[in-house]
Amino acid sequence: MTAKATTESTWQQDVLDADGPVLVDFWAAWCGPCRMVGPILDEIATEHPEKITVLKLNVDENPNLAMKYQITSIPAMKVFNKGEVEKTIIGAKPKFALEQDLSSYIG
Repeated sequence: MTAKATTESTWQQDVLDADGPVLVDFWAAWCGPCRMVGPILDEIATEHPEKITVLKLNVDENPNLAMKYQITSIPAMKVFNKGEVEKTIIGAKPKFALEQDLSSYIG
């Protein structure tokens, strides 16, 4: 299972109304670090599908959401729960570091 894409048109259903925590990866195709962290997030999504949903949001294609959530640096990952941002992770990190950051959700 790989992380599914979300957009401004599916945001409400995919993220704000979701059951359980949702990690949104704010990324862009031209961003090298985003391309590095993408496969790691896919692995986390595959290993913990019952604990956390992993979605990707292309900031170039969805600028209004990037602005709303004050995305000034990518990759930026935000964990939403019940429609609210609970955690923000900035920058590409190795898998063990991301798993530590997400341990309260996937631990």
